[in-house]
Amino acid sequence: MNGEIEHTLRGSWTPSGAASAPLSPAALRWLRHRIGLTETTTPAVPSSLLDVPGSSLADTPRAELEALLGERHVLVDAAARLGRAGGMSYSDLVRRRDGAELAVPDAVLLPSDPELVQGVLEICARHDIAVVPFGGGTSVVGGVDALRGGKNAVVALDLVRLDRLISLDPDSRIAVLQAGMRATEAESLLAAHGFTLGHFPQSFERATIGGFAATRSAGQASSGYGRFEDMVEGVRLATPAGEWKLGVAPASAAGPDLRQLAIGSEGILGVITEVAVRVRPAPRRSRYEAFVVDGWQAGTDAVRALAQERVLADVTRLSDPAETEVQLALSGQLKARALGNLLRAKGVRNPCLLVLGWDAGTRTELKQRRAAAVRALRDVRTVRLGRAAGESWKSHRFSGPRQRDALLDRGVCVETLETATSWSGLSELRSAVRTALVRNLQTGSKPPIVMCHVSHAYETGASLYFTVLAPRDSEHALAQWQRAKEAACDAIAGRGTISHHHAVGVDHRPWLGAEIGDIGTAVLTAAKRAVDPTGILNPGKLLRD
Repeated sequence: MNGEIEHTLRGSWTPSGAASAPLSPAALRWLRHRIGLTETTTPAVPSSLLDVPGSSLADTPRAELEALLGERHVLVDAAARLGRAGGMSYSDLVRRRDGAELAVPDAVLLPSDPELVQGVLEICARHDIAVVPFGGGTSVVGGVDALRGGKNAVVALDLVRLDRLISLDPDSRIAVLQAGMRATEAESLLAAHGFTLGHFPQSFERATIGGFAATRSAGQASSGYGRFEDMVEGVRLATPAGEWKLGVAPASAAGPDLRQLAIGSEGILGVITEVAVRVRPAPRRSRYEAFVVDGWQAGTDAVRALAQERVLADVTRLSDPAETEVQLALSGQLKARALGNLLRAKGVRNPCLLVLGWDAGTRTELKQRRAAAVRALRDVRTVRLGRAAGESWKSHRFSGPRQRDALLDRGVCVETLETATSWSGLSELRSAVRTALVRNLQTGSKPPIVMCHVSHAYETGASLYFTVLAPRDSEHALAQWQRAKEAACDAIAGRGTISHHHAVGVDHRPWLGAEIGDIGTAVLTAAKRAVDPTGILNPGKLLRD
């Protein structure tokens, strides 16, 4: 992989080489009817019209960085810097599309190994330069915003050249991957040896191994393979205080597990350069199928039964009636009408789509796992849609981000947020967040669409993932979403976690203290002071400066 060809990322979630997903005429008609979408289009401002300030990186540190990395790997041109100006949240995309003021780094640094990353931090600490680690740039919470934090300059430390498979131990099933490796490349390299990581978040086509670790990522198959933090056996970080290596055995009682301090630290405690991960044999068989359950409560009861009887499918995803409505509406008029007639004939009034997907090594294992899950659903009335519907979901599961540009072009406010709580509080939390979003996003006579699904389930509770579609306030687009997001976060506070897998970044900082308490905040602050005494690492993220 050559990081030097990726200097102009801006605005689009479309991965390199992949086409964006346009909206069909039927989808546009449905959106006009459902949310009152107008005919007005809002195309992006050309990048040539964006205001990119000149670099503030002084000559002396620039010369030292060029001596360390080579002149070709210290980039100060506008396109390279603009390409690392933020992540992929709705607010990030709107700022770029509208030509609003952006936090642009003063330089982009492209080290090729952990030792060079360590050298970069030493130079930046000496010259009081803020360092923002940058992987796939998929943060939706401001996690890669180029915030200066009162420093002399700010640089984006792009790890794209750290893209190697260092080792693979087939007996222990441990692979050591460099942090800048894309998830797609990791799966390809592991597959050549008969293994898989099994981590497939919606950002899969673009996100990196280091980003997964830094944000405690969860993938669509986490019910089977585990969250990313469950996969990490060891981690190597560069810090201003020196290199930090964690993880020497599969389990240890040698004090608290400091790996879990590094994982999820969002770049404030060090730059992750290598990750040792648990891998599994690549599945030889898979089966995805879909069911419909009548009503949200019945649906969550079904998923809870799967979790508590320990027979969750690798992919276990429940869509609420609003999300199911959208999925049916966008599946095609004839198909949607036929399915609607079938469900009404079966007495289903509030359809909730349940997708289950299993990976297995043998046909027998697959049959046994599926049978156990079906038995757990025996007390829940379901309508089986079959494998075609399940496989259709699987084949389109990464397509959502590709549609964002098309929706933005048509004046749609489209964004997501997520949380998690215990089973007993799940429906109350969903209702509170939905109410907050609808109240703060509605701009006309028709309410916005607020969809929700469960995609990660545990014995004690589950996640809630919300997606909104609303007509964009053309004059106050950023304020419209920020108002709604704040109201939703207020609704979450005290009922669930402020983030299940998107991390804290900038957006969730105001609510973190209430979740971890003053002592927890003090512990994190002390840890940061120990490894980053002058505060150059990713200012403004996770903790307040």
